[in-house]
Amino acid sequence: MSEETWLAARLIPTSGINGADEQERRATSALLAVMSAVREFGRALTQSVGAPAGTVQTFIEVPFKLGDQQLFPDGLIRVTRGQRRWTALVEVKTGSNALRTEQVEAYLDIAREQGFDALLTISNEIAPVPGQHPTTVDRRKLRKVALHHLPWTEVLTQAVLQKEYRGVADPDQAWVLGELIRYLEHPRSGALEFSDMGPAWVQVREAVSAGTLRAGDGGAAQVAGRFDALIRYVCLRLGRRLGTEVTPALSRRDLADPAARTQGLVNQLVSTGTLTGSIRIPGSVGSLQVTADLRAGQVICHVDVDAPRTGRPTTRVNWLVRQLRDAPDNVRIEAFAMHARGGGATDLLRQVRAEPTTLISDPARELRAFRVAQSTAAGTKRGSGRGAFIDSVLDAVDEFYEQIIQNLKPWLPAPPRLRSPEETAPVQPVAPSLISTAISSQDDPPSS
Repeated sequence: MSEETWLAARLIPTSGINGADEQERRATSALLAVMSAVREFGRALTQSVGAPAGTVQTFIEVPFKLGDQQLFPDGLIRVTRGQRRWTALVEVKTGSNALRTEQVEAYLDIAREQGFDALLTISNEIAPVPGQHPTTVDRRKLRKVALHHLPWTEVLTQAVLQKEYRGVADPDQAWVLGELIRYLEHPRSGALEFSDMGPAWVQVREAVSAGTLRAGDGGAAQVAGRFDALIRYVCLRLGRRLGTEVTPALSRRDLADPAARTQGLVNQLVSTGTLTGSIRIPGSVGSLQVTADLRAGQVICHVDVDAPRTGRPTTRVNWLVRQLRDAPDNVRIEAFAMHARGGGATDLLRQVRAEPTTLISDPARELRAFRVAQSTAAGTKRGSGRGAFIDSVLDAVDEFYEQIIQNLKPWLPAPPRLRSPEETAPVQPVAPSLISTAISSQDDPPSS
């Protein structure tokens, strides 16, 4: 039996798991073993947290002394490239177990004393903004050691992308990676999907409906952060299905200051009762915008599409309608005119199909853009399953992408047409009497 075959045979969860510690030990062993065995997957994960592209070695439960304590981080990763060596400690949580600040800070101290480069944490927690850590730690401990976090959903997404889309050169290694995917998808692995909007969800939702929510309410910030985490989860899940890197469309300011982003969502929730997120999908006609209207109980997905730059207004409307031939009749379309302020003419797709002029409020103005939107009912429950808010957002995004976005293409001008010799007019020679001999400003100055 080859080493890869023996390794994969140990990745299948069994009913004999005893407690969270054993579950975490199994998950850590499976992940780190496959990272070192499957070169492409190991490099994909380690390079995402700052390691060089090199040989990946992994170790389980390496003991370290911190003062009078004997501590056992779940794992250690070492990447070697030439003379350079990058080392990171690994701490893993499975199921609903959360990372603890004191444990993370202790491992940061060990990494600093040992001269290691980073601490990598893996759990089912999803930070609202990529690059942010879900656990608050003393910033002084990060001066010499980097702190990175990977949710299990992202680990699974990277595994699927590597095996199904990017490829693994060695067939045995590809099979081993497939066994890890099967392990992480198993309900006993402890690698859970995003399944909870947090304990403040019901209270905040009811306050929004009653109009009593205040910006200073602590639960509002928690719900805003969970919504951003949900958008990240939507991106990872959609990217896993599409085979590409789907990411939240955040501004540089949002990435640099996640707290300001969260506060902005809180202010929006208080004033309008809505939460908004944006998803960037490579190759799509535009970003997929997601709005959760807690007052109306709706999830609205929309995308903005630039109108063609030529043709009459009705021609531009028909260009869009032709691409939406398979879209539901209740899709809403809004047309924005050039140099016009405020919203544009809007109607349902069923009406626009019958009468395109309903989107033309002023025939003298050119149409510059369209907004295609679809509304669905929002769930109310904080968890997952039927009637849950999380599942209603996931279903809305999947449906909107499948029925609308993947069928839309941006407008491109027609290339210039090559004329035939019969269409080419002969060049008329210039009459000698019309040739100018006068001095021009374009002539060279006379020589002295």
